[in-house]
Amino acid sequence: MAKQVHVELVAVEKKVWTGEAEMVVARTTEGEIGVLPGHAPLLGQLAEPGQVRIKLSGGEQVAYDVAGGFLSVTAEGVTILAEEAVPATAATH
Repeated sequence: MAKQVHVELVAVEKKVWTGEAEMVVARTTEGEIGVLPGHAPLLGQLAEPGQVRIKLSGGEQVAYDVAGGFLSVTAEGVTILAEEAVPATAATH
């Protein structure tokens, strides 16, 4: 089984998604970033409008349209703090 990274996607009012993933892709103000297990710590501002894609084991993917917020990568995992996060109607990539 591939290595996993713990992911939490949190909007202002509630936790939107939490679990283990193989990769997280998000668009920041500095460009699109992919986070794999073992990624160096970082803090990035999410681009607006943006989308966060969480790639799960087995090829499944969940995507959320996000507005505002930050992406934090630590040794414990990835945390996305968004002002708003709703399930994406269609993946853009």
